Amino acid sequence: MPAKSAAQQKAAGAALAAKRGDLKKSELRGASKSMEKSMSERELEKMASTSRKGKPEHVSKH
Repeated sequence: MPAKSAAQQKAAGAALAAKRGDLKKSELRGASKSMEKSMSERELEKMASTSRKGKPEHVSKH
């Protein structure tokens, strides 16, 4: 599933780094913390590899 915003793509990248051991899991906060727990490495790779070009920084919840 591709990221819908730049913030979501960045959070997925941080979660992926923690899952791979490049970042301490204790350093994760917010969305990246829940993503790391609930998503597989493959799902995180797909979301983190989404291009940010043309994506809004944040997507409203409406």
